[in-house]
Amino acid sequence: MFRVHSFFLFVLAGLAVVAMPSLAQDKAVVATERVRAELVAYAPEGVEPGKPVWVGLQLAHQPEWHTYWKNSGDSGLPTQLQWTLPAGVAAGDIAWPLPKKIPVGTLANYGYDGTVLLPVPLTIAPDFKPSLLRAQLDIKLKAQWLVCKQECIPEEGSFSLSIPVRSSTALSAPAFQQAFAAQPKALDSAAQARVVGQGLEVSVPGLPAAAQGKTLAFFPETPEIVEAAAAGTQAWKDGVWTLRVPLAAQRSQGPALLPIVLAIDGQQGWRAEAKVAGSWPAVAAVSGPSPALEQALRNNAAAATPAAPFGFGAALLGALLGGLILNLMPCVFPVLAIKVVGFTRHADDRRGHRIGGLAYTAGVIASLLVLGAVMLALRAAGEQLGWGFQLQSPAVVAVLAALFTVLGLNLAGVFEFGGMLPSSLATLQARHPVVDSFLTGVLAVAVASPCTAPFMGASLGFAIGLPAVQSLVIFAVLGLGMALPYLAASWVPAVARALPRPGAWMDTFRRSMAFPMFGTVAWLVWVLGQQSGIDGAGALLALLVALAMAVWAFTLRGRSRALVGTIAVAGLAALAWIAGPAVTRLQAPASATSAAQGPWQAWEPGRVEQLLASGQPVFVDFTAAWCVTCQYNKKATLGREDVLASFRAKNVALLRADWTRRDPAITAALGQLGRNGVPVYVLYKAGRVPLVLTEVLGKDELQAALGTL
Repeated sequence: MFRVHSFFLFVLAGLAVVAMPSLAQDKAVVATERVRAELVAYAPEGVEPGKPVWVGLQLAHQPEWHTYWKNSGDSGLPTQLQWTLPAGVAAGDIAWPLPKKIPVGTLANYGYDGTVLLPVPLTIAPDFKPSLLRAQLDIKLKAQWLVCKQECIPEEGSFSLSIPVRSSTALSAPAFQQAFAAQPKALDSAAQARVVGQGLEVSVPGLPAAAQGKTLAFFPETPEIVEAAAAGTQAWKDGVWTLRVPLAAQRSQGPALLPIVLAIDGQQGWRAEAKVAGSWPAVAAVSGPSPALEQALRNNAAAATPAAPFGFGAALLGALLGGLILNLMPCVFPVLAIKVVGFTRHADDRRGHRIGGLAYTAGVIASLLVLGAVMLALRAAGEQLGWGFQLQSPAVVAVLAALFTVLGLNLAGVFEFGGMLPSSLATLQARHPVVDSFLTGVLAVAVASPCTAPFMGASLGFAIGLPAVQSLVIFAVLGLGMALPYLAASWVPAVARALPRPGAWMDTFRRSMAFPMFGTVAWLVWVLGQQSGIDGAGALLALLVALAMAVWAFTLRGRSRALVGTIAVAGLAALAWIAGPAVTRLQAPASATSAAQGPWQAWEPGRVEQLLASGQPVFVDFTAAWCVTCQYNKKATLGREDVLASFRAKNVALLRADWTRRDPAITAALGQLGRNGVPVYVLYKAGRVPLVLTEVLGKDELQAALGTL
């Protein structure tokens, strides 16, 4: 009869080692559908005190998209950089290149399109000491930028870079030289500004010959001072450039010193600080937004309102019920069924069953506590994560596929662990059945993580906003609910008596359970294909075939076992070395156009608000390829023609938020709804609180919700 041996302790430990770095891994490049952001460095003389050392974020925009200057103009936000540097190294301010004026209807923004580098100088102190082993300067950056076309999307990225200390780093020298050339040069002469009524007059003497007589672009570094879209009135007199420009109608500041930048065609620029004379007029009252904008703002506030809060006791009850229902999910049922049927082998060993039940429960609860603690810790560190976060890593998906392949081969009778492992390890289960039961609980949690059961989503979403101790209590109760069926079978004689008696059927049942395991492998390969592309899925299939061959080789006897086993293991290692990068690589997300399927559009931040402002109700499917419940609901409910016809009849816009890969924007949207995992189904209507439907979505429930529109 199948048993979960201590062998899986090593597999799951390997899973944890592989998973955590891949989840938190920083890199030099972050690519989205709109921007390719790269952390680059320039240290032509190495990293030493007094030597020039620069780092910078290079943003390559897709056509028609732009990001913003330090003063973004009438709307937008400047790019923000947060550095993590070793002791003895300090980062300066961004040396902003010259911006462009970007018209937006009757307004204007100041920003960048095409490719721009935002350079930052590093100061190396004498007490900076690189590590003796690496002799490198390790840099980490957390960047946030707002990218806009007709709509605006906040994006962010985590970057890391190592600069050799004793050698030159100058591969990005052309980009830095271009950025240096695009920076405004300081003027020696003093500029003046004077407030005249509702306008500002600026005069700048001492401009170089290249600027004399030219029409100059004017950029105030202080936001909300003048009308950004206004061209103003320029004049030259005796080598002094003057400008008259209206003050901003919604001005919020009145500084005594106004830093300004002047530019010619975005190629040359100069910076001056103008002393302001005269009294600033009182700040004008802000006029109200248009009715459409006001409605959009109300809808946005409604969307940010979480689901109706409930008490801690209700959250505990929801976690308990959710854990119970989790046992019926296809992820968990095979493991639980095999373990429960294991009772039939030793039907009279009541004490052993009770101890095993407690050990299994301890394994489930401990694993969920560890998983919850890791998730809470990473969220506290700034990561946007939720339930099932580990399956957003291709490496974790690949390891789980390998684990289920080995389990399936064992169930099918290809091998027995006792025949492959050293005798000391193979007899661990017999000598330590409590450890075996504990590890079964660990395995059950590992395979349950792709699933979200009814009642579970609301409880876990509520837990995220609680203090750490209370959050972990909810995770523990979830584990208790998940372990209850096995615990009841081990402690309640009536339940144990209801189980089938031992017989030949047990071997047939064991072998039949191999097929759900292989089905899970097929699903995991499909999930990895969504993350790493067709090449990654193909590479994983090749690795699994090689793994199966290696397992089979060790079932042989005599000299053939050593020979074939050595060849198989060597082949598996070589294939892993060659194909591993394709498996673990996270490909760039598909574009919004390609992500849309049939009537479904790709969800993006702000898209719901836009549709609601136009008067159209919206239904959002928060989903992921690794979420079994999500895939079931797509086939059983959301893909039905009569359901789609009901959506069309009510003119409902259909959006799909794909969380297969890590997406902080989707995580934040889930948090606003009081959830931290998928599936989540939400029906939006203007002026109404979002309606969050149940995780296992039925046709009748959905039709009833549409009937309220």
